[in-house]
Amino acid sequence: MDGIKPINIALQGGGAHGAFTWGVLDAILEDERLAIRALSGASAGAMNAVCLVEGYAEGGRQGARDQLRRFWERVSDGARYSPIQRSLFDRLLGRWGIEQTPGFLWFEWLSHVVSPYETNPLDLNPLRDVLNAEIDFTRVRGCANIRLFIAATNVHTGRIEVFDQKKLTAEHVLASACLPSIFRAIEIDGVPYWDGGYTGNPALFPLFHATESADLLIVQLTRMIRRELPTTARAIENRLNEITFNASLLGELRAIEFVQRLIEGGMVPADRYRRLRLHRIDADKALADLDASSKINAERDFIETLFERGRKAGRDWLRRHYDDIGRRDTLDLAGILAGRANGG
Repeated sequence: MDGIKPINIALQGGGAHGAFTWGVLDAILEDERLAIRALSGASAGAMNAVCLVEGYAEGGRQGARDQLRRFWERVSDGARYSPIQRSLFDRLLGRWGIEQTPGFLWFEWLSHVVSPYETNPLDLNPLRDVLNAEIDFTRVRGCANIRLFIAATNVHTGRIEVFDQKKLTAEHVLASACLPSIFRAIEIDGVPYWDGGYTGNPALFPLFHATESADLLIVQLTRMIRRELPTTARAIENRLNEITFNASLLGELRAIEFVQRLIEGGMVPADRYRRLRLHRIDADKALADLDASSKINAERDFIETLFERGRKAGRDWLRRHYDDIGRRDTLDLAGILAGRANGG
C-alpha cells in the first residue's frame, strides 16, 4: 500500500487492562496505513509486544492480529478457574471490579503478610504456561521486520534492564511481568528480576534510534493526573501505585522535552540528537469507570469489553491524527510535565 508511514510504539503495563492495548494494536494493524517498526513493552505491554512480533513473523498483519487474540483468549480461559471472581451482585449490576469479593479480599490480605516464596514454593506461574503454549520464541528472535525491546527491573541494582529480541525467551517476558507480591523473582543468568513497570513503564529510550522513524506512539494505561484526593486506605495505595508506575515514564518525557528545547534553540547539533515526534493513546476516558481491582479480572466478557474499547480508541486516534504522523507532535508534552493535562 502506498503512503504507509513508519512508527515505533511503546506499550505500558497494566494487568488485564492490557487487553485495551490489544484493541489499540488490532485497530492499527487492521488499518494498514502505519507500519510498526519497533516495539518497547513492560509487563502486559511486553506480552502484547511479543505476541504481535511472533504473529507478524508467521503471518504478517493478520498473523499478528490472530496471535494477539489467541493469547488473550487463553488468558481468559485460565481465569475461569481463578478463586477471584466477580460476585453475583456485581454481575447483575454490570460492574467489573472485584475489590469487595471474598477472593480478592483474601488475596489482598495474603499478599501483604506472606511472600510468594512461602505461598508458591513450586514457583507456579500460569503466564508461563500460556507463553510456552502460544509463543514460538524462535520466530520472535528471528523477526527482521519489527524490533522488540522488553523492560525488567534488576532486583540487585534497582536499575532497568532492557532485553532485545536476539536472546529473548519466555523467562525474559515473565521477568518483565513479575509483580513481587505475587510471584517469585525471575532469575536470568543468576540475576533476579521484577516487573519492568517499576523502572521503565514503558521504556522509551530503546526506540530513539532503533529505526528510521522519528514518530513514537505511547499506549498508556495508568492514569497520570487525578483531581480527587484519595482518603481510604485502598484508594491511597492505588494512587501510590499509579504514581510509582508512571514515574519512569515522566522522567523520560522530561529528558526528551529538555533535549528538544536544546535542539530547537540550536544549542546541540541536530545531526547528533534526534527530534522525536511524540504521540499518545491513553485509557483515561475509556477505562474511567473501572477500579484498580479490575486489573486482575481476566474473565472473557471483560477482556472482550476492554478489547473493543481499545479498538475504538485506536480508530479514533487514527482518524484524528494519521495526517500528523511524520509531520508534528500530537502529545501535549508541556501540559503533561506542568500537570495541566493528561495529554494525548
